[in-house]
Amino acid sequence: MKVFKFGGASVKDANAVKNVGEIIKLHKDNLVVVVSAMGKTTNGLEKVVESYLNKDGKVQENLQVVREFHSSILNDLFENKNHPIFNEIHNTFVEIEWEIEDDATRKYNYIYDQIVSVGEIISTKIVSAYLNETGLKNTWLDVRNIIQTDNTHRNAKIDWKLTELLVPKVISPLLKKENQSVIITQGFIGSSSELFTTTLGREGSDFSAGILAYCLDAESVTIWKDVPGMLNADPKWFDNTIKLDNISYHEAVELAYYGASVIHPKIIKPLHNKNIPLYVKSFVSPQANGTVINENTKDDSLVPSFIFKMNQVLISISAKDYSFIMEDNLSHIFGVFSNYGISINLMQNSAISFSVCIDFDKQKTHQLIDELKKDYKILYNDNLELVTIRHYDQQTIERVTKEKEILVEQKSRQTARFVMKG
Repeated sequence: MKVFKFGGASVKDANAVKNVGEIIKLHKDNLVVVVSAMGKTTNGLEKVVESYLNKDGKVQENLQVVREFHSSILNDLFENKNHPIFNEIHNTFVEIEWEIEDDATRKYNYIYDQIVSVGEIISTKIVSAYLNETGLKNTWLDVRNIIQTDNTHRNAKIDWKLTELLVPKVISPLLKKENQSVIITQGFIGSSSELFTTTLGREGSDFSAGILAYCLDAESVTIWKDVPGMLNADPKWFDNTIKLDNISYHEAVELAYYGASVIHPKIIKPLHNKNIPLYVKSFVSPQANGTVINENTKDDSLVPSFIFKMNQVLISISAKDYSFIMEDNLSHIFGVFSNYGISINLMQNSAISFSVCIDFDKQKTHQLIDELKKDYKILYNDNLELVTIRHYDQQTIERVTKEKEILVEQKSRQTARFVMKG
C-alpha cells in the first residue's frame, strides 16, 4: 500500500485535476491519496475569516470569489451539469454560510479551522467525483473520522493512540472493496474529541500523509510537486538550482526545519520511525526519478543547500533595568511565545538581551510584542530575510550576503545562518 499527496498547485484547475487522474491511474492498486485545497483556496478562505471577524462588509464578496473559482473547475470537468457533485459542493459551501451568519462568539483560531478546512473537503469531493466519472473507481473518506487531535486549533496535536487504532480499522476494509482500491481523503485537517474540526498547521497536508502512512505501515509516501524533486534552493530566489537525488531523513528534517518549503518538517518523524521512504516527484514529469529520502546519508554533504525565509521580524528582548537575562526570564519569554503559538526561527542571547527571529503574522506579531513590553524593553526590525546555508563554504556565504546588511550571524560545522536586510 502506498500513500500519495497532491498539493494545491497540482489541483489548481481542471487540467491539473485531469493530470492527477492520469498519475493515479498508473498506481491505482492499494493507494491512499491525500489532496490539499485547490490552488490558492486556503488564502481565499483566510480572507473570508478576516472579513467575518473584522466586519468589513466583504465577507460575502470574498466567499463568492472562492465559490466561483470552484464552479469554474466543476464546469470544466463535468459535461453533465446535473451531476450530483454540483449540488454536493453547493451544500458544502452552505456549511460556511452557517458559520458566518451570526456574529462571532468564539476565538479566531477556532473560527479559522471551521472555515478554512472546508477547502480540503471541497477539493477532495471534486477529485473523487471526477475520477469516478472517468471510470477510476474510488472511495471518498472524511479524514476527520480517523485523524484525531486535541483542541489546539490551527496547530492541533495528534492523538496517536486513537488515530493508530482508527486509521487501519477504517481504511483497510475500504481498500479491500472490489474495484475500489483507491481512497481519496484530505490533508491538513483532523477532529477533536468534541467533534470540532481542527487543522495541523499551515502546509500540514504532508504531515497528514505521514500520519496515514505510519498507521498503515505503508510501502512508501510520494509527494507530488511542481518541481522535479528536492532542490538545493528555491528557484524563486536562486538560479541554477541542483536536484538532490537522495538525502537522509536527518538531512531532510534539518532542511525542512530551517524552512525548505518542499516538505513539511513534521512528516519525517513518523516515516523515519518505520523506515518508510519518502519520494518527492514532479506531477509535470511523473515518470522522472525525483528525490528519495531514506536512511542513506552518504550524499548529504555533496551539494550546499540554501533556504530563504522572507518577511522576518527580529525582536531584541532585554530587562528594563539592564540586569542579566537569566533562566527564569527565558522561561517566561518562551511561555509568552508558546501562548501566542509563535515559532522561533533563530535565537541568540547576550548578557543583557535575548534576540529572536520569527515569521511576521499580522494577527499575532504585534500582540506578542505588546505582551513582551509589559515586562521587558523591546526593539525590533521587520521586513528582514533569514538565510540558511547547509554545507557552506566562504564562496556560498559571499554569494548570499553580497550587498546585504547582516544583523545576526550564526555558524556551526554544517550550517551558517544570517538575518539580513537590504
